[in-house]
Amino acid sequence: NKAVQFLKDCGTFYLATDDGGQPRVRPFGAVMEYGGRAYICTSNTKACFRQMKKNPRVQIAAAKGNDWIRITAQAIPDPSGEAKRKMLEDIPFLQKLYRADDGTFEVLYLKDATATLYPAAGEPETFPL
Repeated sequence: NKAVQFLKDCGTFYLATDDGGQPRVRPFGAVMEYGGRAYICTSNTKACFRQMKKNPRVQIAAAKGNDWIRITAQAIPDPSGEAKRKMLEDIPFLQKLYRADDGTFEVLYLKDATATLYPAAGEPETFPL
């Protein structure tokens, strides 16, 4: 998945959620592809998780050099232990923070996701995730 790889290459990307009509943007660093879907993760104790549960519409933005990407999607929690274990396996630093069965670790897949890659030179490319 070109969009997931771009986010991984960036290291840090920015997730925007809705907090009662006020945009909230914060840095994220964990993303994976699993079962043909892009996934992010967080703790269910954080405001961003509560915001995504209330309104799953999100945008993600990241830049690498002069190229950048914007992803529009719905972030849907996936309660499966398999997706959680895969995220922990793919991104080992998360193991210092979470366990698949700790009751707080959440993985969310990006549903109805569309990415637009904006190269420094050339036309933007839009594609589904």
